[in-house]
Amino acid sequence: MNRPPPYFPQNQLSPPDENRYKKFKLVLGAVLFFATLLLIAAGLGVYYLVVWLTS
Repeated sequence: MNRPPPYFPQNQLSPPDENRYKKFKLVLGAVLFFATLLLIAAGLGVYYLVVWLTS
């Protein structure tokens, strides 16, 4: 079985999207925004839990 490996094309079948980087930045910004909101909500939740438990 001395044969070469199968051929895999080295180039993409479809042309690259021109707005790919812009879309990536938009998605990354949205993820960071919602992660920040989640951290703020968790911090407020812990704060109000501690205040409720100590009162």
